[in-house]
Amino acid sequence: HGSPAPAARGFSLWVILVLTPPAEYLPEGEEPKTFAAMSAPPGYNLQEMEAIARQVEDYFLPHVNADGQAYAAGETSVPPMAYLNMQVTPTRIRIIAETLNPRHIEALMDEITRFYEQFPGMRAFAAKGSIISSNDGGTRSINLDISGPDLVSVYSAANAAYQQAEEIFDNPRIQSQPSTLSLAQPLIQIMPDWDRAAELGLGAESIGFTVASLTEGSYVDDFFLDDEKIDIYVYGSEGRNPSLDSLPDVMVHTPQGATLPLSSLATIEETVDTSMVRRVDGRRTVTLNVIPPDDVPLEAGVARVRTEILQSMRDSGALPANVDVDISGASDQLNATREALTGNFIIAIAIVYLLLVAIFAHWGFPLLIMTAIPLGVAGGIVGLALMNLVGGLLPMIGLQPLRQPFDMITMLGFLILMGTVVNNPILVVDQARQNLRQKGVTVVQAVTGAVQTRLRPIAMTTLTTICGLSPLVFLPGEGTELYRGVGAIVLFGLLGAAIVTVTFLPSLTIFVLGWRERWRRSREV
Repeated sequence: HGSPAPAARGFSLWVILVLTPPAEYLPEGEEPKTFAAMSAPPGYNLQEMEAIARQVEDYFLPHVNADGQAYAAGETSVPPMAYLNMQVTPTRIRIIAETLNPRHIEALMDEITRFYEQFPGMRAFAAKGSIISSNDGGTRSINLDISGPDLVSVYSAANAAYQQAEEIFDNPRIQSQPSTLSLAQPLIQIMPDWDRAAELGLGAESIGFTVASLTEGSYVDDFFLDDEKIDIYVYGSEGRNPSLDSLPDVMVHTPQGATLPLSSLATIEETVDTSMVRRVDGRRTVTLNVIPPDDVPLEAGVARVRTEILQSMRDSGALPANVDVDISGASDQLNATREALTGNFIIAIAIVYLLLVAIFAHWGFPLLIMTAIPLGVAGGIVGLALMNLVGGLLPMIGLQPLRQPFDMITMLGFLILMGTVVNNPILVVDQARQNLRQKGVTVVQAVTGAVQTRLRPIAMTTLTTICGLSPLVFLPGEGTELYRGVGAIVLFGLLGAAIVTVTFLPSLTIFVLGWRERWRRSREV
């Protein structure tokens, strides 16, 4: 008869390749609160944003500490909230809110986003709070760093990528840095006459500092009053933000002691551009943070971004050749962490093998025992797939859905498995060798006796481990999502390894020991 080992390896490989889900980076450690921002288009000021903020308050504040009957009856789409905090700036309105029922946080995020986007030109972004990453979806954020030689092509490509991401994903959450992807911000551009400035001993830094000081103020230093740090700013005698009509008449003092109007040193023009230039590695860059829906794993989301956004834009010409796009953020960290874990897996396997060689004083029997490792890994993957399948059906019977992503912490469960799934096979193989050597029985009798002797300890250790891990794996609650993946892999991996130990491993052991006995007798003959 042929060895069952190739079939076992083939089955394990098939399970690992087919059933392993796309990877996530880290669990969010999500809190039942949202951080939502509304970014204004160019041209808005603080007064306009405060007027919009009052409308936001009028709509959402009545639902703080509400009884929830209207929401349950479908009369309103805003769930009851525990609190609502708001911050208003000339370019952004930011809300931090928490629902009374943690299950309603997604509904609140969707409603805030919908209400934000009803204002012309506004862009909305909402993310859940996280105890692990920043509160902007950091562990699931796909960052597109779009850079190029000029802002026109960079902003055009960024807008095209933004629209493409909204089309390929179902309700993604997207934000950009800068928040406004437009070169339409009204600006005052001061163009110095460099020849005239050189005659007067003025450089670019001194002209810029003087103009800033005489208009909106310039930071010069700071000092500490007790434990409080206080910034020192310099302002012109006319105060901050003089009128545009008076800007040409702003008096500039030169190193020679002369005082001249700004109009004699520079040309003042009204134009439109961006109010902020962001640079990454010295290049003008716009960054898009794309957070795919919860049902799209990070690894799958990155693959779709590469093919359905970037490659599609290259093919259509929407992404010029002089514009570069780098994918960073959680996807980069996912690849780096996975490479590190892969190296750790290899080292762990080598250590386990060498320890077994030292225990058995043999180079071959450890390989027999270590066949439990791929089968245990396969058991963990099958169990994780079954748990997600059944967990997705729980809402049909009125229970909360249960879903465990295949994140990096979950993958640590495989490292734990490597040191635990070999324990029972060690006992079986060692007992079978002793039976064969000391009792003079046949190979089948030796292996059968070993399994019978070790069956009770195997069952006891497996059942106690499963019972201990079950609450972590099957009872969702605050904090369990962080380590549920590790628990699931270890639980199902040990269960699968226990089944393999009393079914497949005896057959493989009989084959190996039988072949060894036949080879020994042939040598004696």
